[in-house]
Amino acid sequence: MVTMDDYGQYDTAWCPGCGNHAILEAVKRALVSSQLKPSKILFVSGIGQAAKAPHYLNANLFNGLHGRSLPVATGAKLANPDLVVVVESGDGCNYGEGGNHLLAAIRRNIDLTLLVHNNQIYGLTKGQASPTSGEGFVTKAQPDGMMLSPFNPVAVATAMKASFVARGFSGNTDQLSDLISQAINHRGFALVDILQPCVSFNKVNTYAWYKERCKPLPQEYDPTSHETALKVAFEWEDHIPIGLIYKNDRPSYEERIPALRGGPLIQRTVDRKRLHNIMEGYF
Repeated sequence: MVTMDDYGQYDTAWCPGCGNHAILEAVKRALVSSQLKPSKILFVSGIGQAAKAPHYLNANLFNGLHGRSLPVATGAKLANPDLVVVVESGDGCNYGEGGNHLLAAIRRNIDLTLLVHNNQIYGLTKGQASPTSGEGFVTKAQPDGMMLSPFNPVAVATAMKASFVARGFSGNTDQLSDLISQAINHRGFALVDILQPCVSFNKVNTYAWYKERCKPLPQEYDPTSHETALKVAFEWEDHIPIGLIYKNDRPSYEERIPALRGGPLIQRTVDRKRLHNIMEGYF
């Protein structure tokens, strides 16, 4: 029986009141509800305050470069499809530096779960605007206000027909934990965009701001309707829908690779004679 204690308790480097605390709690709850042992899961993260989250879990972890966690996670999943692989990092890491890798992962439909801590700012590097910062958002680095339109990850993922697209809120831990659990158990690429406050550098998108606007989708909502999901994905401003926005059951990337039909690559032995003959062909 997997319990919360299996994933440990650690002191964090996060500010008091940071949304990361609640997200970490939701992740641990999801892992326990799925009865996943720490040895069976790999977390991959990049750089940033959000990317520290897996450091505070007793689990396998690869901490890589800024924006480059998805390629590492893809390699790990292809080498061992039996491993549960979760990528966890921030909005700058995944939607800025790693934006191209996000698009590739959606197209491939690799069986990964991507948890994005979206506080609409760069927290680790002291408050620059991020790809999801609102237009006109003022920071020390953008004193005249953000001149670019914010990136909408939920709309992009839905438009590309990612097989699982959800939006959560760190202030609704019960729903968030359930969304993360569903994402982990989903076969294919799963994005959970998690809205959270940055109490130190974002004085606009505060806990109260999110609490007023974030509303769970109604029970009768159908996440398999692509047309409906697209409309919901663009809702923002005064009403922000949270929950499972879109899903489909298209085959995952690794299911379509012939080389993986014989089982995980990590469990196979090397035919050294055949390898020698191949190498001889280059001389």
